[in-house]
Amino acid sequence: MAMTRWRGEADRWASCFPSPSSCWGGSVVVSVAIGQSDLSVREVWTVLTDRLGLSWVRSDALGLYGVDGITDLRANLVWEMRLPRVLAAALVGAGLAVVGAVMQTLTRNPMADPYLLGISSGASLGAVAVIVAGLSVGGLGVAGGAFVGALIAFVLVLALGQRAGRLTPTRMILAGVAVGAFSSALTSFLIVWVADPHATQEAQFWLSGSLAAARLPSVYTMAAAVLVGLLVCGVVARPLNAFAFGEDTATSLGIGVHRVRWVLLVVCALVTGVLVAGSGAIGFVGLLIPHGVRALVGPDHRRVLPLSALVGATFLIWVDVVARVAFAPREMPVGIMTAMLGVPVFLWILKRKVDR
Repeated sequence: MAMTRWRGEADRWASCFPSPSSCWGGSVVVSVAIGQSDLSVREVWTVLTDRLGLSWVRSDALGLYGVDGITDLRANLVWEMRLPRVLAAALVGAGLAVVGAVMQTLTRNPMADPYLLGISSGASLGAVAVIVAGLSVGGLGVAGGAFVGALIAFVLVLALGQRAGRLTPTRMILAGVAVGAFSSALTSFLIVWVADPHATQEAQFWLSGSLAAARLPSVYTMAAAVLVGLLVCGVVARPLNAFAFGEDTATSLGIGVHRVRWVLLVVCALVTGVLVAGSGAIGFVGLLIPHGVRALVGPDHRRVLPLSALVGATFLIWVDVVARVAFAPREMPVGIMTAMLGVPVFLWILKRKVDR
């Protein structure tokens, strides 16, 4: 009864807020306008609708005041610089939130997150190794290296986190910390070993996470990986509900546990690897968002996964806005901002598990 009353209260609170999709769409337009160079939302909307061939929804076509005489410089600022960064933030937030939700259920570990389990660090190592070896062909070579690094790190964590054939939350976290620290050390070693003049800046990018270098080609690659991840995770949303009760329960319901686990493992590594290749290691998004979404809509993955994607996208858009505006003219790496928000939540979850 208490749970039913609490869920009713949560539903009423949720109904007080605009839909996540409208929040996401509004966040994209408004956040593009925010920055050191002053732009209005109408200017942004006019540039976006013109470039997308959607003149029928221009502000003047909707009966609002239009904006004429936008210079090419300001139009390119919107289309070439700010829009790719905002879209990259949305894709990274959506992808990491979904991966975090899947990993928490797959491992039955509420503290699972691509960053905490060392998956992001493994992806960074793979990307840097490809660059150092001179094997990068456009962005795809880096993304491929990041995918392989993420997959190897994930398999290592699963192997080291087992005890008597079963995953234990504490061992998984310890294994993730070890794999992540070792991968970060190797990443720094490779960058220093190459002795590139920009080595320090590159190391900061891969280890702290930043969206400053996002451009449209890398956004297209990220979008393809996130789309594949969402489609696959959406298909297995119902089997994931059974995983939440344990592998024995899932097996008794006729679910191919090993097949589903390996499919999701590869998908999680693919999404994490591609996102890390474009943004560096941004942590705690996969920890924060799924817990908040489950608190609002319950544990059903048919609702948790799409809502986590929308909330994660909106969340990281605004975290990135704060990171690039609040400390102007300096810019804070967005990975540091998410860590400052995520560590207290991680400690709270850890305390709850210890107290039980």
